[in-house]
Amino acid sequence: MRDYKAMAGRAAEEIRNATAGVDGAQMEALVLTLAGAGRIACHGVGREGLMMRALAMRLYHMGLDAHVVGDMSCPPVGTGDVLVVSAGPGAFSTVMGLVGVARAAGAKVACVTATPDGSAARAADLVLLIPAQTMANDQGPVTSVLPMGSLFEGAQYLTFELLILALRDHLGVDPAAMRARHTNLE
Repeated sequence: MRDYKAMAGRAAEEIRNATAGVDGAQMEALVLTLAGAGRIACHGVGREGLMMRALAMRLYHMGLDAHVVGDMSCPPVGTGDVLVVSAGPGAFSTVMGLVGVARAAGAKVACVTATPDGSAARAADLVLLIPAQTMANDQGPVTSVLPMGSLFEGAQYLTFELLILALRDHLGVDPAAMRARHTNLE
């Protein structure tokens, strides 16, 4: 029988280490950028996209004008707005296309990545580096216990929750106000 307790411990430790490896200055820069944004649009592909949807939800709970790219209710971005993209392995064609559109419209771009020298990070105004394995580097002698890009995605979730805590403190948002914005249509 597999030792699921040991596997869980290793996975949790890997996620903790990746999240702990996030640079505090990069996190604070993103907090200030999001706090000062008009609109915020979030985008990622695949499972990274699910983490970006989770971030958009929490930003909305904070009272910010946050949206998910591709949703029918996502408004246009422009000057004073921020597009937050996820590109763990460095770039995706859709991410790069949206970065170009946002920059041409005058919006700032923030990139969450594990690849600081990737084309998405190079095209962004600010980068939040999460040092974790992605699908691009999941083969070789040292790999995560988690499959494919799951380590990056798990670290995104925890990092984003910490980002929300920092943003909540920066903006002085009461946890009760966040709860009041939670949907009642579940």
